[in-house]
Amino acid sequence: MSGVTQDGGGRPMSVFARVSDALILALGLGLAALPGAAQTAPPTRVVSMNLCTDQLALMLAAPGQLISVSYLAHDGAVAPLQAAARALPANHGLAEEVYLLQPDLVLAGRFSTVATVAMLQRLGVPVIRFEPENSLDDIEAALRQMGAALGRTAQAEALIEDFRADRARLAAHLAERRHGSEGPRAVLYSSRGWTGGSETLSGDILREAGLRNLADDLGLSWGGMVALESLLLADPDRLILGQPARNPEGWSEARALLHHPALRHSRAYRAGVAANDRDWVCGTPFVLQAIARLIDETTP
Repeated sequence: MSGVTQDGGGRPMSVFARVSDALILALGLGLAALPGAAQTAPPTRVVSMNLCTDQLALMLAAPGQLISVSYLAHDGAVAPLQAAARALPANHGLAEEVYLLQPDLVLAGRFSTVATVAMLQRLGVPVIRFEPENSLDDIEAALRQMGAALGRTAQAEALIEDFRADRARLAAHLAERRHGSEGPRAVLYSSRGWTGGSETLSGDILREAGLRNLADDLGLSWGGMVALESLLLADPDRLILGQPARNPEGWSEARALLHHPALRHSRAYRAGVAANDRDWVCGTPFVLQAIARLIDETTP
């Protein structure tokens, strides 16, 4: 991790330090209720059935408030807060298992299992659905929504304040590294040739790292498939490849394109490949770590 992710004393950036402290408390025996809490009592048995709501809830939930997360939150390949998640039971988003947990609030994504959400709502279980984050600005809105859902508004606002400060530090770091020069043309390239454009979260990560997104040149502002031939003809400066397979020695048709000899002999590949890892998956403050790495990995 580059120096931009640490303060003068070598400590992590403030938002991650705050999250770490919150997680330690969350695994403890509990806290007394905060004075001045909202008149409506916050939920006490919260179940999250979406990877991204898992991460937001793990950052903000009070001790003992979150009682189950999705099974994906236990997977370190896609979940930044895997260690904290493993302290909680996992669910698979099935209506029966979620209902039997007797939640007073269920957190779901917009594209979480529609049948499960509908069943829980018919059974009278409150469900809050979160939209996908398509930009860094959307992360603030998601934190604020989660804070309101959990009755943790003050904690959410503190995280947002830290997120803004850390984002500003990254912008200053980028300006110092690039000295006003135009950033390289980069392309996100994932399984089956999928790429993310400027209207997506991954595209915003590229922009915040000072990179020009090849997808926009190809008219894919919302993302889409790019044939390998088109990518090679466009001749980007840098490649950001999709997440590594859990078994690097294994093979899948979906990922075969990422191992194609023509791609591996391209100028962009030889310049060094960055990874689209777990910090990219959800709209959380952890995207700042991905941006910091990109700045350092793509600056001569």
